[in-house]
Amino acid sequence: MEDELGGPGLREDQLVTTEEVDTVIREAVESTIGTSAFQHNKINAWTSNVVEGALKRLASLQKPFKYVVTVALVQKSGGGVHTASTSLWDSNTDGKMTLCWENSTMHCIVSVYWLAI
Repeated sequence: MEDELGGPGLREDQLVTTEEVDTVIREAVESTIGTSAFQHNKINAWTSNVVEGALKRLASLQKPFKYVVTVALVQKSGGGVHTASTSLWDSNTDGKMTLCWENSTMHCIVSVYWLAI
């Protein structure tokens, strides 16, 4: 069965939107880091909590997708940060979004990939 978007058996209400993912990422980052100052000894916990929080929120959408979440936390020190990625998938259903979040002491770069199952 093909829907109007060309995806195999997915209705429009079953698709993941970038707006949903943006909200999920922002909630995960804000609830984990918020206004905290950069602390090297907390980076592993913060990274894990952002990933786990985002995955739990994405799973709660109850949509037929697999998700991949990556997080990079970098202390603000005047240096640059560059990231890049590419993908080959069904652009009618699958997607990727990256959010660059920051506070006064750090950058948090979160990427979410969603793939229809």
